[in-house]
Amino acid sequence: QDAFVAFHVDKVLVSKYLKPLQIGELAPDQPSTEPTKNERLVKDFRELRSTVERMGLLEPNQLFFFLLLAHILLLDAAAWLVLFYFGTSLLPFVFSLLLLTISQVQASWLQHDLGHLSVFRKTKWNHLLHKFVMCHLIGASAKWWTLLHSQHHAKPNCFHKDPDIDMHPFLFTLGKKLSVELGIKKKKYMPYNHQHKYFFITLPPLLFPTYFHYHTFYIAYTKKYWVDLAWMLTFYIRFFYTYGSLLGAKTLNSLISLHRMLESSWFVWVSQMNHIPMDIDYDKNLDWVSTQLQATCNVEQSLFNDWFTGHLNFQIEHHLFPTMPRHNYWKVAPLVKSLCAKHGIEYQCKPLLTAFADIVHSLKSSGQLWHDAYLHK
Repeated sequence: QDAFVAFHVDKVLVSKYLKPLQIGELAPDQPSTEPTKNERLVKDFRELRSTVERMGLLEPNQLFFFLLLAHILLLDAAAWLVLFYFGTSLLPFVFSLLLLTISQVQASWLQHDLGHLSVFRKTKWNHLLHKFVMCHLIGASAKWWTLLHSQHHAKPNCFHKDPDIDMHPFLFTLGKKLSVELGIKKKKYMPYNHQHKYFFITLPPLLFPTYFHYHTFYIAYTKKYWVDLAWMLTFYIRFFYTYGSLLGAKTLNSLISLHRMLESSWFVWVSQMNHIPMDIDYDKNLDWVSTQLQATCNVEQSLFNDWFTGHLNFQIEHHLFPTMPRHNYWKVAPLVKSLCAKHGIEYQCKPLLTAFADIVHSLKSSGQLWHDAYLHK
């Protein structure tokens, strides 16, 4: 129930699809809450959600999102204009590369808002602009992102259910329990005791140019997302036509590769600072609130942090209220913090650089746990 309410804006429409799946009602003497779930916490969270709705915190400020889109488009245009007016020597090239990277990352934060249906009141307008931003401005499939990201939100940091931690165990070993289990089983796909070192040259710079780049096309093609593929094609036509008219083949290839690597690094550090240092385990069938709180932490608020992370520094609030417009996270944060304090749950909030360092520290710790278990220590 809580997941259903959290994900869907138009609940009446979605309920129509659920009616054929209904098999009956619970008998009056049957418990409606499983033993693994915190009934008191769930009750208090539902009251908090009602308060949030009454306060209008789920209503988007469309001027806010319009200005976000405008600054993305201006940065995108400026990246090309720099090369057009100042030539393609090293300095203009580097400046253009930085502008393009900033534009792409900010577009990825905006498509995240659209994918969560938090920009417009009407679902169809979110979906339409999502295709424009994700497919046309970034060159990836909107439906591919929704498919993977919805699974992440449903069961964050749950092994085999959250695709964001599929890098365990083939690239990294994650979480205390999973790392020890892997060591006991004598499984070794990588030198995990050094994973905090090779992390810097693998996941951050290479996620976008390698895995994401090919996976988005693979999923879009195999699942027949033809509309997305058509939109994605417009990105490559626009990119190669505009930049190809100014740059030679080698320079153009360098621009594409470097901006994808920089964009990937920015994205990985921001997206993983809230999750990798947190509890990673098998699904424990916890209630919605406990599942989200165990897998997320926050980063301190500032104008820079809000912009740099796309407000994902409020990861706790985002996971509890995924359809909430990001400009309202700071308003609900004190209420969430009070809820956590009431139930004795840690509400983690740390500086940005500390959050980045915690990624490395957690990888080093889990790698050492694997190493010790592998050697039967």
